[in-house]
Amino acid sequence: MKKIINEPNNVVTEMLQGFVKANPQLVYFDGAEVVAKKEKENKVGLVSGGGSGHEPAHAGYVGKGMLDAAVAGNVFASPSPDRVLKGIQEANTGKGVLLIIKNYSGDIMNFDMAKELAEMEDIRVESVVVKDDVAVEDSTHSTGRRGIAGTVFVHKIAGAKAVEDAELDEVKRVAEKTIANVRSMGMAMAPCVLPGVGKPGFALDENEIEIGMGIHGEPGVERTNIKTAEELANILCGKILEDFDFANSEVALMINGLGATPLMELFILNNEVQKVLSEKNISVYKSFVGNYMTSLEMAGCSVTLLKLDDELKKLLDVPCNTPALKVW
Repeated sequence: MKKIINEPNNVVTEMLQGFVKANPQLVYFDGAEVVAKKEKENKVGLVSGGGSGHEPAHAGYVGKGMLDAAVAGNVFASPSPDRVLKGIQEANTGKGVLLIIKNYSGDIMNFDMAKELAEMEDIRVESVVVKDDVAVEDSTHSTGRRGIAGTVFVHKIAGAKAVEDAELDEVKRVAEKTIANVRSMGMAMAPCVLPGVGKPGFALDENEIEIGMGIHGEPGVERTNIKTAEELANILCGKILEDFDFANSEVALMINGLGATPLMELFILNNEVQKVLSEKNISVYKSFVGNYMTSLEMAGCSVTLLKLDDELKKLLDVPCNTPALKVW
């Protein structure tokens, strides 16, 4: 295992310390593993978070027009309720707080417990759950679909609505609207190694990839031989378009790297995905290419489509200024 770290048990703390030193407009709360804006805005607060190892998610989206606080758990592990409560407290200015949660059982349980604790302090808290990964069947009898890179669009849209000084219920409404209209599909080419573990969480042969693998190394839907960018675009888009009706619509497109995939390859995939969408009469209103929600040094990518209407287009275009995403 080759990593630029000190003690494996300290990677989250030391990462966040270094992160705020690079972004002095933010503040880090030691022990709580919370990053928040130094200057609070008098509006609905937005909080998200989850296990570390997905950087720039989630602290990278704290800033003007997006999150007010982000809460970090240990690597690939949910933050505890007391950490989430600290994030809520830092984001609260009296107008309520919206929690944006990815659909994992630990996250849902701990964020819900923190919500109850905050309400005991007379802080009004609402929550939404992102479940955009079409590789997993949705079900009311289990946790169901995972939340992956589509979460970033929820941060952006809800954050833009909050900047308009909207009420908490309205911010929650547009967040839920975004969740209803966003779908993602990913693939992996090589595993990642968790600090302190020292070995990959799974194995793929040299010429093998896994379609639909999750951002924590959860199993995908198919192992197959390496594909061309054109073939991958058809596979990933095909699954998304089977799941949701994007026909004749405008979309926001995200080509997301999982940590070890060069930008060269992500731009090549973007080119192929846009060809597929054009053939389906789907217009790309805005595209985002880069590392938005990673999995340590996993090699792979995901494709996310957000179906837009006039309201979502307007909110997508609202300026934001965060370490990981800037819209001018």
